[in-house]
Amino acid sequence: MYRISQLAEKVGLSRSTLLYYEKLGLICAIRAENKYRYYDEKDVQRIKLLQQLQSGGLTLNECLQCLDEKVNKSLLKHRLDMLDNEIQQKQNARELLASMLGESSMSPWHSEMNEQAPQAHIEWLIKQGFSEKQALRLNWLSKDMNQHDSYMTDFETIFSELSYLGPSSEQDTLRALTHFKLTKGALLDIGCGKGASALTLANNSKFTITALDNDEHNLKFIDQQAKYLAIENAPKTLCASMTHMPFSSQTFDVLWCEGSAYIMGIEQALTQWRDLIKPNGYLVFSDLIWLTDTPQHDVTQYWKSAYPAMTTLSQMIKTIKKSGYTLIDSFTLSEQAWHNYLTPLEQRINSLSKALTDSKALNDLNQEIEMHKKYLGQYGYQMFILGKS
Repeated sequence: MYRISQLAEKVGLSRSTLLYYEKLGLICAIRAENKYRYYDEKDVQRIKLLQQLQSGGLTLNECLQCLDEKVNKSLLKHRLDMLDNEIQQKQNARELLASMLGESSMSPWHSEMNEQAPQAHIEWLIKQGFSEKQALRLNWLSKDMNQHDSYMTDFETIFSELSYLGPSSEQDTLRALTHFKLTKGALLDIGCGKGASALTLANNSKFTITALDNDEHNLKFIDQQAKYLAIENAPKTLCASMTHMPFSSQTFDVLWCEGSAYIMGIEQALTQWRDLIKPNGYLVFSDLIWLTDTPQHDVTQYWKSAYPAMTTLSQMIKTIKKSGYTLIDSFTLSEQAWHNYLTPLEQRINSLSKALTDSKALNDLNQEIEMHKKYLGQYGYQMFILGKS
């Protein structure tokens, strides 16, 4: 027989807990002449069994039901499902902490944050010591803060000798230009890269062109090309971020942005840039969209990871109208635009394959090229010519 203090010590519970168990009828004390409570071995075993059931995640009331009745299997299944969910949450938490310590890739987490909270994600990366330029590149290219530096070194090596950083062609740029009623004025090429569109516009129009990019190397390339091509109306280059451009309201007659507005999000870009355009001015941009309502599974999964915000033509038109623009025209970029980008890129990758063995940047670009070879046509770049409403 055990006094309550002895029972408490034996089963590792407090006196008050045992009194509560007695009130519930789980255990039953025998009152001695001295009024002390005494418990027998049956009470000890009942408590031990209860503790085992509680370790399975059952509540006290559920444990009592299992002790006094036939086990409710549906209840146990429900608790098992809850436990599996908790274990998965703990595993996810562990994987995140491990990745933040550099033990594994952070790519899945970055991709999820880029989709769910893009602006907060960028701000958080900057607080971790990345510049805005690095944060934006991490968001869309390396997608892993632990491997960003090595990824970008390889990425820049691959593109260092290429003129096109994405699909573009002179014929597509000039086709968009024909929709303007203006023949001259101030034009800003945002995220101009190595100047494929800026140089074409400078050589084929009377617009005064500012080419803006956050990469000094790209801008130096534009300056060199303009000098080499002896372009009289050479673009003025400016190193700045597309998210914080140093211009006052209604500075430009035309904003131009081929293939880079996605970096800050199409809707945000259209909304934020609108104030820079003069009344009756224009905005031209291109972006990757679905060209079919029924893309194949593999390509859907690829772009779900690579560009989660990718949309359809009809959805894009709704975004354009919502942002305060009139759609003047849109067209799909030509095969020549893709040839200008992919052919030199594939040749460059082949030439560097031995030097960049196990390079994630090179592997990612190889995967992108394979997607284009198999599925281009189910998606493509679409050029949009907008009027400021």
